[in-house]
This record gives sequence, structure tokens and C-alpha cells, in this order.
Amino acid sequence: MPGDEPRLRGQIHDRPFHVVLVEPEIPPNTGNVARTCAATRCPLHLVGPLGFSIDEHAVRRAGLDYWHLVEVRQHPDLDAAEQAIAPSRSWLFSGKARRSYLEVDYRLGDALVFGKESVGLAPELLEARGDSVVGIPTLGQVRSHNLGNAVAIALYEALRQNGLLVVSER
Repeated sequence: MPGDEPRLRGQIHDRPFHVVLVEPEIPPNTGNVARTCAATRCPLHLVGPLGFSIDEHAVRRAGLDYWHLVEVRQHPDLDAAEQAIAPSRSWLFSGKARRSYLEVDYRLGDALVFGKESVGLAPELLEARGDSVVGIPTLGQVRSHNLGNAVAIALYEALRQNGLLVVSER
């Protein structure tokens, strides 16, 4: 029967990492991130005011049929999110970073924090937490990656480093 074919599955681990979006502005980007979170069993934390609604009607209208598979939490600010998560560490992703995300040894439970699409994370935050700021290098002249792509790139590297992408028995 179509759709019953086995799927490639990694090692199952509940809540391996926390994906944190600070003031996301563009619904399709958050939808793409939510799908990645559903595929990886990672909670999605939405911080601060959102540039859109995530009520049931809005989610259904956007065609996010996997939204119910995502653990979504909202927080008023990053401090509140980190208190609720209690991550082992938080990594702040920025197009202005001097350190590559590939230079990090990710640990299960870490939070991966991404800023709003238009301006990223606040410069004061990046300055205050300079040791935790990482970025995804680009080869071309673009400013940075799309939010959904950046989350997927970073999250899958963290999963790979922790052995969770090794194919399990089907």
C-alpha cells in the first residue's frame, strides 16, 4: 500500500535539543522550523512578540498539518525561555559571528537560539554572550541563510555529533 514504505529513521531521543526563535516575523519560516522540530522531536520555543498568529485557525489556514506533532511553547523573553528550558548551554546563531557552528561540541539539551529574520539577535545580547555566538559560513555574497534553512543546518549537525542520525532498525 502506498505510504507504508519504511522510512529512514535515526535514533529516537525525546527533546534532544531546544530550538528557540526570538521574535520570528514570517509565518512560513516558522512553519518550516516547526516541521524540522517535528521531524527531530525537538521542542520549539517562540520568544517575545510574534509577527503573526499561531492560533488554531491560523495554523489550519496555513496548511500546517503537522503542527500537532510539535511541542510549541511561548515565552515573553529569552531569559524566561532559558529559565523554563534550563539548557545545558545556549548557542546564539548570527550572520555576524566570528566562530563557525562547526567548531562547537553540542550536548544533548543545548538550546539553539535564532533571531528575527530582519535583524537577527540584538547586538547587546551578542556582545554580552560573545563566547556563545556562532554562525553558518556562506561562500557567496548573501548576508545569511534563510531562518528555516539555518535551523535545519545547525540542528542536524548537533544531532549528527550526538549519534542520533545513525539509522535504527525499521
